[in-house]
Amino acid sequence: MDDTHTSHLTPFSFDLLRPRLQGIAYRMLGSVAEAEEVVQDAWLRWHGADQAELDNPEAWLVTVTTRLAIDRLRAAKQQRIHYPGFWLPEPQLDEGDIHSSPASPEQLLERADDISVAFLALLERLTPEARAAFLLREIFDAEYSEVAKALGKSETACRQIVSRAKLQLKDARPRHTVSSDQHFRLLSGFADAARRGDFAAMQALLVEDAELIGDGGGKVPSFGKVLLGGKRIAQLFLATHMRHGAVQRIEMAVINGQWSLLRFIDGELESVQAFETDGERILRLHVQRNPDKLARIAMIFANRHSDGDGNDAA
Repeated sequence: MDDTHTSHLTPFSFDLLRPRLQGIAYRMLGSVAEAEEVVQDAWLRWHGADQAELDNPEAWLVTVTTRLAIDRLRAAKQQRIHYPGFWLPEPQLDEGDIHSSPASPEQLLERADDISVAFLALLERLTPEARAAFLLREIFDAEYSEVAKALGKSETACRQIVSRAKLQLKDARPRHTVSSDQHFRLLSGFADAARRGDFAAMQALLVEDAELIGDGGGKVPSFGKVLLGGKRIAQLFLATHMRHGAVQRIEMAVINGQWSLLRFIDGELESVQAFETDGERILRLHVQRNPDKLARIAMIFANRHSDGDGNDAA
């Protein structure tokens, strides 16, 4: 960034940087609320700093945000050791109309590559410092000099950290590039089958060894292990349909850059379901049921429906 434009960063220009800082913090922590707290803390530190002495305020803010996020993640990882069942990130609703794409298919695909629920869950394999280095370099295109400054390490060390992180993630990253349109069509078919309780149609859209990973946070029932098998997953959706019938509503929305399903029971958001596919069938589902992690999206939908802007998609 040109120093002539950043040597005196105003509150307004901080707001211009806020999405980048929020993006770093959210990808580090997998929590919208914690990411916002980190960015707010960075803002406070910015206002407490001698801004005239800073050559590159954006780099300074990225460094502060990264270090704050690393500290938070270290503490969070200790807590997640005792987390009941699987830990999945808090889902983030993309801006835009809830029944239409807020961006072009190309933008959605690009965004989904680095913020999908599956990707954020995968990042849990990395140490906090490795996660920060990988994100700054591979997702935010930071120079190694910037990564080194943010982590307080040499550029050589940072190159090694990023290289090892890429190796750790390589085998587990999706092998299929699926367009937003393909993903939408497949998910639309599954949503329709789930609404109708069509077991055969749901099973046909799931690979035989499909996986379902759920996060109940100890607040609501959830599986303590991976539910394996397309048939078993279809049976689970059928059981939910049979139990709740007409009070079940399923909507589609863009969550973390991908089309996902939101299931409401008696008007209350019961789960957010993210899907990994090969473009033809569903490979894996990440189901967030922890009400604490659903609260933000639930409030957004409640406000939209109360304002008369939302229509049932069922």
